[in-house]
Amino acid sequence: MSFSSKVKGEICRYSDISKEEALAELSAIMKVSGTIAFSGLGLSFRITTENPASAKLIFLLLKEHFNIHSKLMVKKSNSLKKNNIYMVVIDESMGVRELLSTTGIFKEVDGIMNLDYSIEKEMIESDETKRAYIRGAFLGGGSISNPEKTYHLEFVTHSEEYANELCKLINSFGLNSKVIQRKNSHIIYIKEGEQIVDLLNILGAHTCLLELENIRIKKEMRNNVNRLVNCETANLSKTVNAAVRQVESIELIKASVGLQRLPKNLQEIAELRLQYPEESLKELGEMLDPPIGKSGVNHRLRKIEKIAEEVRSGTY
Repeated sequence: MSFSSKVKGEICRYSDISKEEALAELSAIMKVSGTIAFSGLGLSFRITTENPASAKLIFLLLKEHFNIHSKLMVKKSNSLKKNNIYMVVIDESMGVRELLSTTGIFKEVDGIMNLDYSIEKEMIESDETKRAYIRGAFLGGGSISNPEKTYHLEFVTHSEEYANELCKLINSFGLNSKVIQRKNSHIIYIKEGEQIVDLLNILGAHTCLLELENIRIKKEMRNNVNRLVNCETANLSKTVNAAVRQVESIELIKASVGLQRLPKNLQEIAELRLQYPEESLKELGEMLDPPIGKSGVNHRLRKIEKIAEEVRSGTY
């Protein structure tokens, strides 16, 4: 089961809601995933989904809050996956015109019924109805990527006006969703893991929220370990390269002029470096009598490297 299906399955359990919440949720579902059809039998409205829990919830909301006994149909998808497609159909005999008017899909202007792509303000006056509306929009056209791979949540809509209003509604909860166009669709999306967690909280998908948070923690820990390992590797590589360079300089001086030509303090550290090429600067310093610190050892070895450069140029 995909992560999207888990989220939708969880939020579909919220069927014991007020009529105002049911209206907001159903209005969003219908605007995002509904289709109007005209036939010899008159007007009908169809809501299509691949999620069986969503279809069951829509059926229950229509029955319990609007006394509409809709028709539920199932057919095979034409896609390669051959998934089931669930359709909830409301026709003239079930009161489809009144439902379309009640949910704000049809609006009468000068005696003519027009399609309305806006979100009615009266439908989302409270936090509960706002959450219900966003929940409906997600059930109708939302999806979320597998958080193990990437953080991406989106709502697919077919109207720019509607997409901008839905984006504004989502952002009223302190989120930062954005709208883009993809072919003929308008997408409201969120890419930040923390904001997706907040949206799951708004939807009421608390179990999925905890699962995503666990994944986020594991990924963060994994990234921190990788950063530490990379840092340690870089430091080790830097230390090894410096030690190789120091040994080469000391060997050059030894072969060219002899280490006895060096001042006593430089001769001591040079002999130690040749004897212990893999030791750290701190460890070399502790071997001296009297011991010196890491910076003191580094200073002496830098002097040796400078002398080696002079030997190479013939100025020593």
